[in-house]
Amino acid sequence: MEEGVVGPQAHPAGEENAVDETMELLDKVLQRENMLRALRRVEQNKGAAGVDGMTVDDLRAYLREQWPRIREEVLSGAYQPHPVRKVEIPKPGGGGTRMLGIPTVLDRLLQQALLQELHPIFDPTFSDGSFGFRPGRGTHHALERARAHIATGRRWVVDLDLEKFFDRVNHDVLMARVARQVKDKRVLLLIRRFLQAGMMEGGLVSQRVEGTPQGGPLSPLLSNILLDELDKELEQRGHRFVRYADDCNVYVQTQAAGERVMASLERFLRERLRLKVNRDKSAVARPWERKFLGYTVSREKRPRLKVAPQSVKRLREKLQPIFRAGRGWDLGRTIRALGDILDGWRQNFRKAEVLDVFEQVDKWIRRKLRCIVWRQWKRPKIRERQLRRRGIPRADAKTAAYNGRGPWWSAGSRWVGQAIPTAGLRRLGLVPLVEAQQRLACVV
Repeated sequence: MEEGVVGPQAHPAGEENAVDETMELLDKVLQRENMLRALRRVEQNKGAAGVDGMTVDDLRAYLREQWPRIREEVLSGAYQPHPVRKVEIPKPGGGGTRMLGIPTVLDRLLQQALLQELHPIFDPTFSDGSFGFRPGRGTHHALERARAHIATGRRWVVDLDLEKFFDRVNHDVLMARVARQVKDKRVLLLIRRFLQAGMMEGGLVSQRVEGTPQGGPLSPLLSNILLDELDKELEQRGHRFVRYADDCNVYVQTQAAGERVMASLERFLRERLRLKVNRDKSAVARPWERKFLGYTVSREKRPRLKVAPQSVKRLREKLQPIFRAGRGWDLGRTIRALGDILDGWRQNFRKAEVLDVFEQVDKWIRRKLRCIVWRQWKRPKIRERQLRRRGIPRADAKTAAYNGRGPWWSAGSRWVGQAIPTAGLRRLGLVPLVEAQQRLACVV
């Protein structure tokens, strides 16, 4: 990438890659190599334009002309981030909407550059029970830790749900935690300005006095910085817990202990972090009665990971538009359209050990595909002819074609199952989820 994108960087002779340890944090953030790395990450992540309409593809050309001015504004404290563009997306399972704040691509670049320098400062100090937005850690690591806690006999869970966490973060409380390890006041000022950047909706900008909307590169790290205080409190009390972003599960041995923990944590979060527990979505319950990161567990002494019922429901809802569109497609095209979603789903749930859910979903998908074909055959006479062509005896074909029932019932009949066999669907590219899961289990 050409030097002019973010300007030249002077180094002492023979020390082009040297980093001055006495350099203040903001100067490190704006170093050429850090900015180039941030630019590559922003371009790789793509993403929508912000309120100024500038796209990721426009950013390089803009920086060639404007970077010296932008850099000077950031260094002097004069830089003002643009308002974020408000976007609301449906929450999984139909539980309302989640608010996203889309920064401009320039602000995303600066946030990414900040993140790259702040992350090595904060991440090593985070709790071992924290798994969200951290390198080398993810949902599957969190699930394994949760299962290990349950296996020690802690068969009650305090399932904490923070009410609108990303919308309710108190800026003063958060900045006080950031300032414990960041001493460069220019960096603190820039972070606060990103937090306070207004939100644009319908052409109107509203000021923000709380919250760190999801959508910017800095939000995940800031959420971990704030909630690390919760983690440290749990560690100090000797609790076994797993936290992924704002989802936190504490594992205890009795229901009474769980109720005490719930009450004390609710008080701690309210008084120390000014956060509110959503009691409607939080509970003290058995782990197999709750969902965590899309999974639940079996009741055995050594619990096994299972796909939660809510996750199955969400998959079915996601596939329904494809099945509806498939009424006008050939079956192969419908199966190919299902492929990407099913591949992602089986990867997400590759840790599941209880396979009956996969078998049930496979049966449902096959029946939906047969239902599409039955609809495409339309009239009883055509249906009878197609069934006979596929080897169904005349009497059975006639009974099936003129049964007077709807497509869903017909798709589940033995005649349609024989006429459109599972082997035929496999030849068109349908890979059973349970079979793929068994292969993944062998690899793991």
